[in-house]
Amino acid sequence: MNTAAIYHRPESEYAFLYTADTFRIRLRTCKDDVKKVYLISGDPYTIDSQKWYLEEIPMKKSLSTLVHDYWEVEQTSSTRRLQYGFHIVGIDGTECFYGDQGIFAYESANLAEANYYFRIPYFHEIDRFKVPQWAKETIWYQIFPERFANGDSTNDPAHTLPWGSKAPDRDDFFGGDLQGVIDHLDYLVDLGINGIYFCPIFQAMSNHKYDTIDYLKVDPAFGDERLLKELIEKAHKKGIRIMLDAVFNHIGSDSPQWQDVIKNGEKSIYKDWFHIHSFPVDAYQMTDLPETAANLSYDTFAFTPFMPKLNTANPEVQSYLLDIAAYWVKEFDIDGWRLDVANEVDHHFWKLFHEKVTAIKPDIYILGEIWHSSQAWLQGDEFHAVMNYAFTDSIKDYFVKRKITASQMASGMNHQQMLYQDQVNEGTFNLLDSHDTARILTLCNGNKELMKAVLTFMFLQKGAPCIYYGTEIGLTGEDDPDCRKCMIWEKEQQDTELYGFIKELIYLRKRLSEILITGTIFWELIDDSQDVIHFSRELNGQKIHAIFNQSSTSYLVDQKNEIILSQNSELLNDGKAEIQQFGFILMCE
Repeated sequence: MNTAAIYHRPESEYAFLYTADTFRIRLRTCKDDVKKVYLISGDPYTIDSQKWYLEEIPMKKSLSTLVHDYWEVEQTSSTRRLQYGFHIVGIDGTECFYGDQGIFAYESANLAEANYYFRIPYFHEIDRFKVPQWAKETIWYQIFPERFANGDSTNDPAHTLPWGSKAPDRDDFFGGDLQGVIDHLDYLVDLGINGIYFCPIFQAMSNHKYDTIDYLKVDPAFGDERLLKELIEKAHKKGIRIMLDAVFNHIGSDSPQWQDVIKNGEKSIYKDWFHIHSFPVDAYQMTDLPETAANLSYDTFAFTPFMPKLNTANPEVQSYLLDIAAYWVKEFDIDGWRLDVANEVDHHFWKLFHEKVTAIKPDIYILGEIWHSSQAWLQGDEFHAVMNYAFTDSIKDYFVKRKITASQMASGMNHQQMLYQDQVNEGTFNLLDSHDTARILTLCNGNKELMKAVLTFMFLQKGAPCIYYGTEIGLTGEDDPDCRKCMIWEKEQQDTELYGFIKELIYLRKRLSEILITGTIFWELIDDSQDVIHFSRELNGQKIHAIFNQSSTSYLVDQKNEIILSQNSELLNDGKAEIQQFGFILMCE
């Protein structure tokens, strides 16, 4: 037995309170190295009187990666205390005990010794990681406001171009605004959307608004505060939640704070609001950028001189930003904050942020923009979720980019799932494209059947799916800025068949929400040689089977259950179904 691969950590993603009364425990072992695992557990104060160490509970092997297997079990305790260890049986017949003191040969382990066990001193409900239930049930729709719809031409910026008249460049304006969103709320309702994530709407110089000038003012090109309140109220009446984008890592160079630093240098009252290395600072504007900003006298977002980085360790900056976060929740009743460049802001600030906004609205959703593994931010006192790029990148790398095998994809997805508590995975934010990436249809080289397959695969995973505006009608686009094209509203230019498919996919997600949110996933078959994947989701006796065929040859499957969705598949007379390339079949039993 490879004991070096055995791992557990109490009060982490390996041992966590899932509901108020149930505790979930995981153990990691080397892949295909362990035959059985048993949990030995009980109240720490009754080990002598009840001798619970003489009883064992079998654990189930759940997910696996290419190098590890994970075992899980759920426990309850009438005293809300728990002490536990693991009895591990290897494929080679070796047995060991694993607890707080390490790994011992099972025969020689002193199971009656209390200090040998891991311990959960008490099930504290206040410490349990909680994700708003509504967020788990949401189908998100991301809107880049400048490109969704122009509902009011009177607020168009100077030099606004005719809608959709050209492929967008970085500095183009086309006149999209909040009135345009209001005008098309019924369109989103028809599609099945119940959550809108807006890219920034606050006053800024750019079309993307990530260079904030005034956090307390809606950008005049989008409308005003009255119009935003109207939008939110109308959206709420239609069952749609609203999430705004908070850019707190940096501010725009046209902001009054940074302009004061440029004017007054070391005498500026805002000089400690930023990370400045020497004075005077360079007065770059968006229209006057150097070829490289790597040697600037101040820190920025990336190397972007018109986005000076804020010093969020400064109490004045903290107070300023926290008041802004509270204002939009209190006065406008927003439902969530998406936090831009969240991994470059200190953890201390995000803990203050979490405390501030949840005190106002306990079920607000806090989403961090992080593109990599994110355990440090997902401990229950900062974010509820992250934009799950690390998870969905595995999906794209297999289905779209063909860089990895199906086994490698499943391994990468399972690895990400095992980094977090189950409730984190249930509430995370899954996306295939965004304003920062090429559009999924373009990544699929225009192959609509492949696009449908990859969208369906994502919709069947844990986590709330997000559709980038226009995906549903076949909008294309390469990397930024091309992925920020104007939405197409002329029916004759929309892919209405694709719209109908995505509408059906959203309906299916809602219809099967409970099993798709919390159900266990089982990888029934992964055949790298034939490019076929068969997995299932299961909850309380209900089971959904999903079979995807990415190969160039057809694949036959027994069809014994109710078919709930299929593509490129045909029922045969002998009780079988034939799945063609890029095809899939979903069956419910």
